[in-house]
Amino acid sequence: MHIHILGIAGTFMGSLALIAEQLGHTVSGQDQGVYPPMSTQLDEQNINFTHGYSADDMPQADVFIIGNALSRGNECVEEILTKQYSYTSGAQWLSENVLQNKWVLAVSGTHGKTTTASMLACILDYADYNPSFLIGGVVEEFGVSSRLTDSNFFVIEADEYDTAFFDKRSKFVHYHPKTLVINNLEFDHADIFDSLKDIQKQFHHLIRTIPSDGLILHPQHTTSVDEVLAMGVYSSTQALPVSSLSSTNTGTEFIVDQKHTVSWNLLGEHNMQNGLNAIYMAHHVGVPFDVACEALNTFKGIKRRLEVKHQTNNITLYDDFAHHPTAIKTTLQGLRAKVGDQTIVAILELRSNTMKSGIHQQTLVNALNDADQVLILKPQSSTWDISTLFDQSTLFDSVDDIVKQLSNTSQGHFVVMSNGGFDDIFSKITTNLNSGESK
Repeated sequence: MHIHILGIAGTFMGSLALIAEQLGHTVSGQDQGVYPPMSTQLDEQNINFTHGYSADDMPQADVFIIGNALSRGNECVEEILTKQYSYTSGAQWLSENVLQNKWVLAVSGTHGKTTTASMLACILDYADYNPSFLIGGVVEEFGVSSRLTDSNFFVIEADEYDTAFFDKRSKFVHYHPKTLVINNLEFDHADIFDSLKDIQKQFHHLIRTIPSDGLILHPQHTTSVDEVLAMGVYSSTQALPVSSLSSTNTGTEFIVDQKHTVSWNLLGEHNMQNGLNAIYMAHHVGVPFDVACEALNTFKGIKRRLEVKHQTNNITLYDDFAHHPTAIKTTLQGLRAKVGDQTIVAILELRSNTMKSGIHQQTLVNALNDADQVLILKPQSSTWDISTLFDQSTLFDSVDDIVKQLSNTSQGHFVVMSNGGFDDIFSKITTNLNSGESK
């Protein structure tokens, strides 16, 4: 069967493409604004795709999988509807063709989904469960963001964003998990949700799909999550234990229970919470605590989560996917705990629709407290005036202007935070750093 994926370079759809290919299908696709790591992964897997959404580039496929970034008016969408081609959403295709009869372990919540799902997949793999997985990021241990095995266990990052232009339910209602974790719950995705209550309603719909012999894991005393659970629960629930984080020479460590400890090179309390989530999810399918801790002690991480992209004698350049104030805050707090009073420069692209809407204006300011310097690319379209919060020395019209400003900083930690390509900022900064070193 020939499957053509529209939006193939998105984190979910790019991962779906790999699974479809592993099932033996011919896979092709289209997208725009393509950037690593998904573009690199598609190239490495020899999956062909074209840039842009010209209907002339659409092949005669058996089914078209349409990503949720596409809507009415898109040339390819209009062609599919006019010609009455067979089409579906990525979440529905996955549910019908892959997840049937699988023990699905789903990681949901506003933050930490990708990291927690990656940790969980690594734990299950270490314990010889050989899991299938679909994760919104390239896992260092596996070198890919998805894979399909003959295992009964499937780990998935469960996103609350809507499914497609023709299916406005959250993607995760298609997955029917048996083990679910709700990491946390805050307002996000302002382009499709009007309030936190709207998001909570979708999580309630997810909970209604958990079988009676399933398990819902959740943090303790978190009002937004507790309110969801109060809407109705039809399976077992378990509040995750509270632990404390301490620094080590190589990173941090935390206690899982009275007998077991994780000691790794990851930073921040958010990663500790992600680790606890993964350990207890794995425990639900039978992985002992000691085995899970051993697995996380060697966990390498995932791309675009405080990933070191370049180093000179005096400067370390990081890539981080953080694009919500809470994620920005925890990233910078963790780095500050590691580097002490060394200079931290936060470089932001306000790319998500939620950030552009200005809903998190004040929390964004507070989230940046641990940075010594902040450089922000002005959003091209937003509903609020960012200059009311940040002075002109912080705001820049182009990436080139940001790179030029960075030339004045001779040492420290440069943290680039965006959920997009950021106009090829890494190659521009790296080129600038290398030229500075050679002078």
